[in-house]
Amino acid sequence: MINLSLDKLKHTNSGNFFLMAGPCAIEGEDMAMRIAEKIITITDKLEIPFIFKGSYRKANRSKGGSFTGIGDEKALRILEKIGQTFNVPTVTDIHESGEAAMAAAYVDVLQIPAFLCRQTDLLIAAAKTNKVVNVKKGQFLSAGSMKFAVEKIVESGNDRVILTDRGNTFGYQDLIVDYRGLPEMQSFGVPVVMDCTHSLQQPNQSSGVTGGKPELIETIAKAAIAVGADGLFIETHPDPANAKSDGANMLHLDLLEQLLVKLVRIRKAVI
Repeated sequence: MINLSLDKLKHTNSGNFFLMAGPCAIEGEDMAMRIAEKIITITDKLEIPFIFKGSYRKANRSKGGSFTGIGDEKALRILEKIGQTFNVPTVTDIHESGEAAMAAAYVDVLQIPAFLCRQTDLLIAAAKTNKVVNVKKGQFLSAGSMKFAVEKIVESGNDRVILTDRGNTFGYQDLIVDYRGLPEMQSFGVPVVMDCTHSLQQPNQSSGVTGGKPELIETIAKAAIAVGADGLFIETHPDPANAKSDGANMLHLDLLEQLLVKLVRIRKAVI
């Protein structure tokens, strides 16, 4: 596995892919802590390097009345507590340049949302925190175009970059994954992750609520590992139907272990 230089990242010599996983949004401390504890138990057993994911605020919502968060500082302090309690690195997304330094005080990895992956000021602000920067590939961009996002960060003095594929726009209400993009982005010298949940979204629904096909998460994940992805991104929740954000495409937490067991076997077969 490519070294991400994260002090709290465990099992880096296991030969496994790394995993970024957690709920879409931080809904509360108890829920986030329980999810983190369960994932850590699984990843320690399977020796999978793990980064806990949770958004402190959801800025990109279909409707104005949709849930956006429990408060920035409150959610960021929960992420900080998870990192300290379980000694794991954490990742959250930022949306504007002014958020970079704020979020960096609490987490180990800053994530750039797909719709914002071309925003130069945002990429530079994230780079200047000296945190690892995970850039989601825009649904509207080719894999080759992501080299410019990498260059913006590296030229700002930070070579700790991850690229994450989350599918490509296919019509108005669907996404499709082009696995040729994974090795192409790896050619830029950075670890590449497959987002196995957002790539199954069905956006722009007339209801104003994004749909999804979570029954295909295993298919997307298996193919990504077979192709040679360095890591996987999976949003998971103990009750996706009642999650406050992106419930339609999240993996039920109870299904995570059996999926990861299969993926570890595939990884061993292809390396």
